[in-house]
Amino acid sequence: MFLERFQKGLSLRKLHSSLIVIAVALSGLTIYSTIRMSTSFMDVRSATAQHIALDQAVHRLMEASDYLTENAQRFTINGDTVFLDMYFGEAINSKRRDRSLHELAQAHQADEALVHLKEAMANSIRLMDLEYYAMRLVIEAKGIDEYPDILKSVQLSAHDAALSPEGKMRRATKMVLDDEYYRLKNRIRNETHQSVEALEKLTQSSEDAAMDVFLKDLGLSRALVLMMVASILFAVWLTARLGIGPILGAITQIKADKPIPEAGASEFRYLAQAYNKMYSAYKGSIKQLDFKAHHDELTGAFNRAGFNALMSGAERDSIYLIEFDLDNFKGINDNYGHDVGDRVLQRIVRVLKANFRSEDHVCRLGGDEFAVIMSGSGHEPRELLAGKIEKISRELLSGDGDVPPISVSVGIVHGSQASSVEKMMQKADVAMYESKRRGKNTFTFYEAPAEPSPAEQA
Repeated sequence: MFLERFQKGLSLRKLHSSLIVIAVALSGLTIYSTIRMSTSFMDVRSATAQHIALDQAVHRLMEASDYLTENAQRFTINGDTVFLDMYFGEAINSKRRDRSLHELAQAHQADEALVHLKEAMANSIRLMDLEYYAMRLVIEAKGIDEYPDILKSVQLSAHDAALSPEGKMRRATKMVLDDEYYRLKNRIRNETHQSVEALEKLTQSSEDAAMDVFLKDLGLSRALVLMMVASILFAVWLTARLGIGPILGAITQIKADKPIPEAGASEFRYLAQAYNKMYSAYKGSIKQLDFKAHHDELTGAFNRAGFNALMSGAERDSIYLIEFDLDNFKGINDNYGHDVGDRVLQRIVRVLKANFRSEDHVCRLGGDEFAVIMSGSGHEPRELLAGKIEKISRELLSGDGDVPPISVSVGIVHGSQASSVEKMMQKADVAMYESKRRGKNTFTFYEAPAEPSPAEQA
């Protein structure tokens, strides 16, 4: 059924409407799938971040406990109150253990880890009771007057209170170094370790569940993307077969500046025939239009527009710009008439073309001003260029039948002497006017003005 309708011709309007509906439906499903996949990914990230945060909280509790133990033992051994201050700075101000316990209590489904952490906290408090008692012994032994109020409530036993200062120090040291003390420390470590293991199990379970959902959503997104790509490819193929192919072929021919093949639908054949007729007429006239746009009608030399186009595309470091200005040309027009003046202009172009190469360009810039662009010229010896200009001057001064003799003033500049086309023309003008100043009928190479000496600057 479809092939039969395809051969007879499908409606592009109906086809495009159907494809739009399909594309909108697939796009909606893809967006929905993407949102689900993004949510699943965020769940994975959240589970991982929670594990990291809780793991850090558990380790902070252990670090705080070890920090308290270290400062309690140091104070007990040498009685330096600096360690006493550091101990209570952690116990009263920092309270890392309390914050860790609070963070874990806020976590979802972390009950098992919280139980172990609370037990570790309870053992830590028991340990602190031993440490407080040992500290009070040291305070009594050292006769320390200023110490935290919480230690004032610690009451020594009658036996310990009766000990000598040395005995109290020994008793305090034994309390923070004996087996009972380290049994409590080990209990804290064991409970902390079990808390970490419980967190790892919880996190792994959460990550696995979130990852399963994420992978399912990812599979759905891939399937939808593949369906969308297949739909797009099918739409492109149908559209190309039904109408775009001939148009694309025509565009390729037009870009290649070639006639369009008269093939395809009758409407397109008609358009191709009309285009080919216009193309034939266009190609016949374009050369003439281009020549008139860039050439001087009287002399056949490039005009100002042609000169500008040539200079804009030239590599300045490899060209000479030679400017010719006819001397006393107004007098020829006044004495001989404008017809003779025109023939003088035509003759100078013939002479210039005869003396320069075919790859050089002769231009009429306006009135009696001409220029030659010498292409592919490095810093050629000036003698060769000077000899060429002297030969041109001799030919022009010899006259030619009814064309009277005329001299020229010439200015020469190399492209490497200027930073732009405009600067190059300005410097050619400077050199040409220098030839005028020197009495005309001569040529001048542009020379950059010398910098003033220090004495002149002064």
